[in-house]
Amino acid sequence: MAKWIFLLFSSLFAVQIELGGIGLDVEVADTDKTRRVGLSGRSELPDGTGMLFVHDRSQILQFWMKDTKIPLSIGFFDGKRRLINCEDMDPPRGESQKLPIYKSKAPAVYALEVPKGWFKEHNIKPGMRFEFVKNAFSDQANSVKWLRSIN
Repeated sequence: MAKWIFLLFSSLFAVQIELGGIGLDVEVADTDKTRRVGLSGRSELPDGTGMLFVHDRSQILQFWMKDTKIPLSIGFFDGKRRLINCEDMDPPRGESQKLPIYKSKAPAVYALEVPKGWFKEHNIKPGMRFEFVKNAFSDQANSVKWLRSIN
């Protein structure tokens, strides 16, 4: 129940995905603004949740941890939702620390941020695909339309 409350107040657009037989409730960042903000400023990311960044075209994706307070892992996925590579990301330690850039090793359409270590913990390897399972808030017409357009 707590993770649904987290999703309800943190985003109006969430879906459920499955990767390696594991279900995740993910907020979807599919606009320039939501992708730019991402998980910055958050003090926690509950187990079983994440953020899925969706881009309009396949490209080398780059992420950093500006204003991010929690350690994360990121997985980069191609247009067929296959994992290309994943990286662990730590929050900056101080104002003066240069922020590392985390990149996809090949053109990607999706990036999935989850609690740090999630990919390793669940034995998720490159080549594995995620699937959209269901719309977490089925009463939202815009998210249903979006979900149908990508399946």
